[in-house]
Amino acid sequence: MGGPTATERADQISTEPRGDFYYGRRYYVHKTRFWGYLREPGKSARQSQLVVMKESRKLCPDRLPENGPSEPSYGFDHNSEYRIWGQFTGRRVYDVNSNQFLPEFELHDYQLIKRQPGWLFSPRDRYDPKRITLLPR
Repeated sequence: MGGPTATERADQISTEPRGDFYYGRRYYVHKTRFWGYLREPGKSARQSQLVVMKESRKLCPDRLPENGPSEPSYGFDHNSEYRIWGQFTGRRVYDVNSNQFLPEFELHDYQLIKRQPGWLFSPRDRYDPKRITLLPR
């Protein structure tokens, strides 16, 4: 997936802006309904949570048709990094295609930071759009 060295990534996280938001990394796997990983500012991706977005206040940036023209479509922003504002609802929701109960996050707003920031958990990360391969280790 490319990106910085592990040391460079740790340095980036230690100096990143803090605030009342989360850092989000979009993680698209075909037919799943989770959005991606959220982490608190200053925390590593290993401390992030895979979440399902509640879009009652704001739609996710990739809320586009899943069928139809090839560009852009749902999941086009895989691996994009965002600042995400909102709150965890306290509910866990079931994603039938990944067979997981995941925390629900109510999205209030987002801001794109970077389109392709590289690996998420480790420089050895490998992405497969048809199965879950990116997990905290």
